[in-house]
Amino acid sequence: MPIYMDVHIVPGVKAKDVAEAHKKDLLHQQEYGCKAMTYWVDEKRETIFCLVEAPDKEAVEEMHRKAHGLIPNKIIEVSSTVVESFLGRIYDPPDAQISDDGLKIFSDPSLRILLVTKTDDPVLLRYKLGVEEANELLSRHNNIVRKHLAQYGGSEVEHGGNGFIISFASAAKAVSCALAIQKEMQDADVDAIGFRIGINAGEPVGKTNKLFGDTIQLAGYICAIAKNFQVAIASSVKDLVAKDHLQNKRNNFLSLAPQDETLLELLFNKLEENWQNADFDIDDYGKAMAMSKSQLYRKTITLTGLSPNIFLKEFRLEKAKQLMKKQRYNIAQITFDSGFTSPSYFTKCFKNKFGLLPMAYLDLLH
Repeated sequence: MPIYMDVHIVPGVKAKDVAEAHKKDLLHQQEYGCKAMTYWVDEKRETIFCLVEAPDKEAVEEMHRKAHGLIPNKIIEVSSTVVESFLGRIYDPPDAQISDDGLKIFSDPSLRILLVTKTDDPVLLRYKLGVEEANELLSRHNNIVRKHLAQYGGSEVEHGGNGFIISFASAAKAVSCALAIQKEMQDADVDAIGFRIGINAGEPVGKTNKLFGDTIQLAGYICAIAKNFQVAIASSVKDLVAKDHLQNKRNNFLSLAPQDETLLELLFNKLEENWQNADFDIDDYGKAMAMSKSQLYRKTITLTGLSPNIFLKEFRLEKAKQLMKKQRYNIAQITFDSGFTSPSYFTKCFKNKFGLLPMAYLDLLH
């Protein structure tokens, strides 16, 4: 049966009130074929996140409606394994206190600090450096990251081909872990793999339908504009940690002002919405951003170091590589599916950016 996480935004919420509401859910769960597994409550941020096994989203909503009337603001389907990786549990905490009237009360916030690491594409690294050297560098990177995430109490959520997603309950530990990884990576002389770190803080359910999707997305965006070995820290994390973590310039931090973060997110989001549309050009990009061409140019250069034209082109090239990894396309399919209008121009751009032809990249993949 599917598992869902919902979010309730309740001004003035208290842990005892949530414990009582959860107890009512347990009384009514069988009527709707549900199993109310657990919840997280954050009194400061006035949020509640419930984890429920249920036939569908409607059953979750109806159970809550019947039990106490607190209708979720949003419900998403999740994997219990992924929830546990991010949040550390999928059932009530074993050390939760029991009140005199038998009520299990706990206040366990769901805010997590996510550390995202990125390296260059392993396929391209093996092409440029040779399989043996690239694999050795990537293995060294993996060992360094895993050593320090264990030391600082992080949880490895995901390890894709070119990086990690690591969850922390403490911002200070996340930043300390990042600094330790950064230092050892520099000492290990593995700059050839294009290593960067992005750190962001957020809640499990946001605008996207992926668990911690908004948080991962922004961490990835700031990671994308960071230079080799930089630790890019979102303003939400900066507000949570002591200033002495960030004062040493040798640590090579990148930190944007909140308004610049918002703008960077919008720049990427407009590309996410339009990259496959071959008619989407810089004029359209400016309109989507509500900016003149000159404003768009200045802001894009300032935030990414790239002109809007190059930023759009490189975004499409990265998406083309993602498409290639899913299945073996022919060059014409890749060209048009990634928003390019000419196979010859796409091939030229791909070669200039990555140093090999698209067909050669496909051969390395498959």
